[in-house]
Amino acid sequence: MADEAKAKGNAAFSAGKFADAIAHFSDAINLSPTNHVLYSNRSAAHASLGNYSEALVDAKKTVELEPYWAKGYSRLGAAHLGLRNYKEAVESYKKGLDFDPNNQALKSGLADAEAAASARPDPRPSGSPFGDAFGPDMWTKLTSDPKTRGFMQQPDFVNMMKDLQRNPNNLNLYLQDPRVMQSLGVLLNINIQTTTPEEMEVNDAQTERKRPAEEKQEEPVKVKETKKEPEKDELSEEEREIRERKAEAQKEKESGNAAYKKKEFEMAIQHYSKAIELDDADISFLTNRAAVYLEMGKYEECIQDCDKAVERGRELRSDYKMVARALTRKGTALVKMAKISKDFEPAIEAFQKALTEHRNPDTLKKLNDAEKAKKDLEQQEYFDPKIADEEREKGNELFKQQKYPEAIKQYTEALRRNPKDHKVYSNRAACYTKLGALPEGLKDAEKCIELDPTFAKGYTRKGAAQFLMKDYDKALETYQEGLKHDARNQELLDGVRRCVDQINRTGRGDLSPEELKERQAKAMQDPEIQNILSDPVMRQVLVDLQENPKASQEHMKNPSVMSKIQKLISSGIVQMK
Repeated sequence: MADEAKAKGNAAFSAGKFADAIAHFSDAINLSPTNHVLYSNRSAAHASLGNYSEALVDAKKTVELEPYWAKGYSRLGAAHLGLRNYKEAVESYKKGLDFDPNNQALKSGLADAEAAASARPDPRPSGSPFGDAFGPDMWTKLTSDPKTRGFMQQPDFVNMMKDLQRNPNNLNLYLQDPRVMQSLGVLLNINIQTTTPEEMEVNDAQTERKRPAEEKQEEPVKVKETKKEPEKDELSEEEREIRERKAEAQKEKESGNAAYKKKEFEMAIQHYSKAIELDDADISFLTNRAAVYLEMGKYEECIQDCDKAVERGRELRSDYKMVARALTRKGTALVKMAKISKDFEPAIEAFQKALTEHRNPDTLKKLNDAEKAKKDLEQQEYFDPKIADEEREKGNELFKQQKYPEAIKQYTEALRRNPKDHKVYSNRAACYTKLGALPEGLKDAEKCIELDPTFAKGYTRKGAAQFLMKDYDKALETYQEGLKHDARNQELLDGVRRCVDQINRTGRGDLSPEELKERQAKAMQDPEIQNILSDPVMRQVLVDLQENPKASQEHMKNPSVMSKIQKLISSGIVQMK
């Protein structure tokens, strides 16, 4: 139930419904109050609403529950930064980096905290009176407020706000845009009335009617001077040029996308490159060009574009998903290169960094695949049958000296050198059995049989482990299976005899009460026994065995029923008198 509430909270958070996310995370915490991840998630939701005090409480609880988890210190740093506790924010981020030195989120947070701390005496950039409004929490405030949330889906608005974040002195360039004025009101927590051109005309007309006649004669053009013209005419030449370049860049991107779909890669490169020249504030142009280079097998160029996208994205505070996409694409290119260089570590590092930005399932799969490829490569490079044989012989000598732990060590090294040697698994199974580590011995014996089903020794190892575990029926089946491959094997024949003797003891009632009780308890844990006892037909058979001898004789003629009865007798569940 806690996981379900957590999932609902994550979904609400992704949808920008932070209040709902807090409610769901709170429900999850009530169900699982020691889960540090839930406090971390609720802290992030509080921070997204600007509730930094509440975010700080949850962040502190996170690190209290899991003091070695780097993300907890990321939450703690963000809460302190929101409260302008710059010194504490820096300390929190640094402590998180002690546990995860490569964590990009912590590095980015530390850079923000240090920059804020150094700028503390005069926090307003370039002397702008509105510098604080465009600080690190600007995007959170705009996304949280219903009046401005819709603007976040409009690329031109987002680019204007990014420009203001870089240089608040450019505010004069955008004051004619009602969206900017509305956003400024939200950021400053004041109510700014925005006016459309149509409304301005009505207001001016009303002013006109209120003026004295002589004033109108002296200044007949004043009303017209205050009337708003269409927005396009009011833009400065510089602003018009910027907007035109951005619009042209988007057209180039669309042309690049179309060429990419047609596999016209060189043409796509040209369009994306032109888009980058026109507008360097949109990193999607870089990631798209990187995708083309990846398809063309130009991995170095792909990686260079991804690095530029990450660097530029950090400067512009771009969407973390876009940064994650660039890092994932870089990792994909590095995997391609690793097939030649045999070095998967850079790719793994890139995927790990991407996951710190955004936990995307596709990126996680790529990371797992890269780690597996690295492991397989290491195993392949370590493979050496000759050395494996030497290690096996060393293990055999130690086994003869009854130094079983030391022998296991040598056999394990032999398997690292040659994981397909079934004999080594058989030998190590014998060591585990001697030490009483029966589950481990059984596992090695089964692996031995899997690698070579005709190897009789594997069946003797498996049967011995099962016999010592008092699974006499299973041990008997194992020995009989082995005899199919080596009918005269004396170890297998002896194993059959021992199993039959133990099974007959149960049938004859030769077991002591303690032995019978132990065997019955073990049998009741066997899924096969449980299925037999839960079968309605078998329950009726057992009743007939006690109350209706004639019917029971008919049951015994059925081989399937007889086999199940014998299973129950062998386990001590049923006793024949």
